Amino acid sequence: MSYGPWSKKQKKVIHDSPDAAEEGDAWIYTAVKRGTYLFPAFSIGKWTQDTCRSMIYDFRRRLSFNSQLKAEVFTDGNDDYTYAFRGFFPPDMINYGQLVKIRDSRGKLIGKEKRIIYGNPDEDDIDTINVENFNGILRERVGRLVRKTKCFSKKKYRLLCAVTLFQFYWNFMSEIRRNKSPAMMEGLSGNIWT
Repeated sequence: MSYGPWSKKQKKVIHDSPDAAEEGDAWIYTAVKRGTYLFPAFSIGKWTQDTCRSMIYDFRRRLSFNSQLKAEVFTDGNDDYTYAFRGFFPPDMINYGQLVKIRDSRGKLIGKEKRIIYGNPDEDDIDTINVENFNGILRERVGRLVRKTKCFSKKKYRLLCAVTLFQFYWNFMSEIRRNKSPAMMEGLSGNIWT
């Protein structure tokens, strides 16, 4: 998902300046657990494998995986995930599929293709609707991510702080269903925090 700019549009960034990594367009890689809507990990940066790896590192570190069960992960067609998952999950620990949206020359959605990348996930389960819905919620509730806003983040650190605060709020304080927060549904908390 793309959010930006935090200081200047990417095309206006002076690439040899010391702040080049902190300026320009920003991307947020997000992970959301299906079923409980737990928001365990995200990473902010350029649209690169390093940013993707940073998110997957946090995702792997924060979620416990039963050695008897494979992790099931579904993403869009971004190839960064394909290469980054290899460094964190052995092939026998992950079922990974992609949902690739096919668009015509005008950008109109004309179809979807499901791809099995690792393991053998059920093709009917390959979907990104949960994370797409969550990304919409994130954009609604974090003012810095609203399109064409005057309150965009001018520095990467400020955007990181805003999303980290929202991550805590979402996981421990927001009531998702039946008086339960995502952390409660995961067994990480016994009550909704205030």
